[in-house]
Amino acid sequence: MKNKFYIYIQTLQDQICKGLEDIDGGTKFREDIWERPEGGGGRTRVIENGNVFEKGGVNISAVHGKLPDTMQKMFGVGEADFFACGLSLVIHPKKSYGANGSCQLALF
Repeated sequence: MKNKFYIYIQTLQDQICKGLEDIDGGTKFREDIWERPEGGGGRTRVIENGNVFEKGGVNISAVHGKLPDTMQKMFGVGEADFFACGLSLVIHPKKSYGANGSCQLALF
């Protein structure tokens, strides 16, 4: 399930970025691939100063590791591992009367 969901959000990120680039017609997303030292990583994509979009981000991450002590106490569990994966986006058009968009999609 974890791997299927991560592949799904990778594909979704690609589709969203391509669609927004096509709409904007003037600029492309730049990408930063990052790693989390404790486990996992993600892809951050930002578009800015385009014909339509002032700034926006479409980001994915999948992180894993030891559940922190504070979370163990909150959940009432002993030592445990965690996995969290998600996509987030925020889009701001240049025109102030245009709709801003945001979305969060996650699996824990």
